[in-house]
Amino acid sequence: MKGSMTVAMLAMIIMALVMVQPTEAISCGELATMLAPCMDYLRSGGSPSANCCSGVRRVQDATQSQADRKIACNCAKSAAGQLKVQVDAASSLPGKCGVSVTIPIDPNVDCNTIP
Repeated sequence: MKGSMTVAMLAMIIMALVMVQPTEAISCGELATMLAPCMDYLRSGGSPSANCCSGVRRVQDATQSQADRKIACNCAKSAAGQLKVQVDAASSLPGKCGVSVTIPIDPNVDCNTIP
């Protein structure tokens, strides 16, 4: 009986270890793909497209941890400067899409302050 309990406990531990997979951080490439439909809006303003807002929602879903938000912030910060994004358009994007995202797309943001 004692041996079968040990085997059962060992099997449960192994199953738990196999089932727990570390989450992978979002990459700049993934963020760029999600926000690609927003480029016209981010450069010119106006109204974001439905595809753009869908991408913003995907960013929100993909950045649940603080580590993911910091990585995404640094990616967005770098891209905003390189792509000549209008800061006011970028800051209003989540609100126009009805999404609450704590990742500013701003070349001047301090990503270490991201909650």
